[in-house]
Amino acid sequence: MAYAEVAVNAAAPIRQTFTYRVPEGMPLCVGHAVYVPFGSRRLQGIVLDITQTPAFADARDVEAIIDPEPMLSPARAALARWLSDHYLAPLFDCVSLFLPPGFKRKPLTVLRPLVSAEGMAGLGLTERQQAALEFLISKGQAEQEQMREALRLRNVGTLVNQLLLRGFIERTHELARPKVRPKVVPHLRLQVSSGEAARRARTLRAEGSGGAVRRAMVLDALAEGGPLPLAELRAQGLTPTVLRDLQGAGLAVQEDVTVVRDPLADRVYPERPAPVLSAQQAEVCGHIEAALENGGRSQTFLLHGVTGSGKTEVYLQALERVVALGRRAIVLVPEISLTPQTVRRFGERFPGQVAVMHSGLSLGEHFDMWREVRAGRYAVVIGPRGALFAPQPELGLVVLDEEHEWTYKQQEGSPRYHARLAAQELCRRTGAVLVLGSATPDVESRYRAQVGSYRLLELPERLQKTESGGVVPSTLPEVEVVDLREELKAGNRSIFSVSLAAGIEGALAAEEQVILFLNRRGTASFLQCRDCGHVPACKSCAVSFTLHSAAGGEDRLVCHYCRRARPAPGVCPQCRGSRIRRLGLGTERVEEDVRKTFPGARTLRWDRDVTRGRDAHERILARFLAHEADVLIGTQMVAKGLDMPLVTLVGVISADTALRFPDYRAGERTFQLLEQVAGRAGRGPRGGRVIIQTYSPEHYAVVAAAQHDYHALYRQEVEFRQRLGYPPFGRLARLVFAHTGERYAREQAAAMVCSLRKERDSRGLPNLDVLGPAPAFVPRLRGRWRWQVIVRGQDPTDLLAQVAFPRGWTVDIDPVSLL
Repeated sequence: MAYAEVAVNAAAPIRQTFTYRVPEGMPLCVGHAVYVPFGSRRLQGIVLDITQTPAFADARDVEAIIDPEPMLSPARAALARWLSDHYLAPLFDCVSLFLPPGFKRKPLTVLRPLVSAEGMAGLGLTERQQAALEFLISKGQAEQEQMREALRLRNVGTLVNQLLLRGFIERTHELARPKVRPKVVPHLRLQVSSGEAARRARTLRAEGSGGAVRRAMVLDALAEGGPLPLAELRAQGLTPTVLRDLQGAGLAVQEDVTVVRDPLADRVYPERPAPVLSAQQAEVCGHIEAALENGGRSQTFLLHGVTGSGKTEVYLQALERVVALGRRAIVLVPEISLTPQTVRRFGERFPGQVAVMHSGLSLGEHFDMWREVRAGRYAVVIGPRGALFAPQPELGLVVLDEEHEWTYKQQEGSPRYHARLAAQELCRRTGAVLVLGSATPDVESRYRAQVGSYRLLELPERLQKTESGGVVPSTLPEVEVVDLREELKAGNRSIFSVSLAAGIEGALAAEEQVILFLNRRGTASFLQCRDCGHVPACKSCAVSFTLHSAAGGEDRLVCHYCRRARPAPGVCPQCRGSRIRRLGLGTERVEEDVRKTFPGARTLRWDRDVTRGRDAHERILARFLAHEADVLIGTQMVAKGLDMPLVTLVGVISADTALRFPDYRAGERTFQLLEQVAGRAGRGPRGGRVIIQTYSPEHYAVVAAAQHDYHALYRQEVEFRQRLGYPPFGRLARLVFAHTGERYAREQAAAMVCSLRKERDSRGLPNLDVLGPAPAFVPRLRGRWRWQVIVRGQDPTDLLAQVAFPRGWTVDIDPVSLL
């Protein structure tokens, strides 16, 4: 007899499978979605293994298969287990990454009354019991949570058990209705040939009556356009009477057609041939193509190419080879903002073969794209980190563009995976080739290439396109570092240094474009009363409010962590003083100052505050590329791999925003941001320059960025991290406890430190440090006090894997930040 190991959607932090018998004749295989009994409930599950020996003797039967086609391939089922083990995450959370949107259905407890309203008299009910029974009788039946909310009940479970014991209600367990289904649209289809339909239409027109003419119009539309939606045919004269007459005459038949909600359905990209490669590009492509042709043997490449060196063309050439070999690809970008430009580049070379998957899609679009990808309809899937788990069959290539970006790490929810490591494991299990591309590789990735875990490929020259379709070497933009301390000494109180102001003026005069970068949103970082020193702060988070100015509206204070907002005060709420000062600056303030200082400049802002709507990123990029704006002001969104040929000047308003954060990656991150945003300048024939404003011109990250010297930055970081045992020379785990009680949070964190150190010492685990406890960088977030513990060593999971973390703890393995 066969047995299935099933990951069950039990809404509990479980890291194990459960054993079920496979009924005789059930065609069950790894990856199938199933219904299984779980206690008294019927829950969803995913089969991760089929065995002949049960891991649990008294196994119950699998009840039914949900979908005849498996949701996961065996390789992806194994990857889900690996994610759970590596990141110490609940197993079904890891499985859920691979499932279609809307698949997870909440288990419901449904209550039905067994007495009537008339029969309630004399039952000796308490006030709470009577209210509950009256509610159920009025509804006929209700979900337990619905009753709790409607009656504002506490301890609803106790109340339900009381009514069950007395036989007044019955309880059943069901699953919530699916959130999304395939979209079905009624169509009308001819039952005769197009020629016969046209002949009958001419006959009907000759009759001359209104009904006959309408039937003729519908027949002509069907003869020309094939099966058409009823909604579209109504414009051609379709009415219920016309529909009945056409079906009655055997000319047409109504049928339901499943339509695909494709987010790219209205996009047409002109087909563009492949350009001539440079010698360096050709050499790099040769290495990747050789690996692709190596019979499904996985290999990881680190493609280190300066900004504008043609890395995207290397990806396209690799995809071309993959498709020729009968396999498919996944291309990851770090932000949704990069998706439109990437989709366009790939759509021009592979028309109709590109799918996009990201959180900006509607639930229906995401659902349909998942099903279409599983069916093998697309050569390439493009999207942020979650697209890695698309059910792309015959996977041959995975690309992580801008592989250094921290957004590839899942920061919220479970599992807190890193797409780079997950992609490496997926490729190992599927035999696919992995290409990690960046102008500023993550220090850990560069080190792995140095020790031979990755194969290093380099594109050290920027390329410029020629009119003939080829490319020629170009130069990286010149970088000028402005010491803001000297600007202040000279009496300049503007946010623009003399050099930057002159550069903007010159670019505007030459009808060129400018990017101004500041990695902070809002108008001012905070407000402060100059009389008593009061700073308005969020009541739920231990942070000050950020000031946001609305055009034509009132100024508002906003917490960037919990989104709590309130009007900006005109007087100090503490001392009633009127001297309220705005301190610090954000992108809104930069935009205001650009308009004041350069009145003729047309501005666009690109940050999270203006990109909340659908396709907002694409609209902003399209407007700037169409030269509808002269100056683009933005946060890190403008530092990504965007190609803007008219940009000749990039100004960094302040390089210091993240430089002094208490995080071991602060220097690396600052360098990456500066080098990446600098790379937006000079991509066209006019060349470009970069001006970096800073109070720390001597910092090694700023010096390296000014010289485009990644290797200097890398040497400094490796020496520092090796001395302290930070990645890549050790691994980290970040444990955070959050609770509404400040003292309780501190005590629980301290108790965990003692417990971990005791466990470490009793097991004799070498070279493993348990650091802390310490308040988190933001000590209070959304009403909860946060304390953190850091475990540092060669393998922190060796210590943590068997720890039962109580409620309130968050475990982040291999965090990308300690903030």
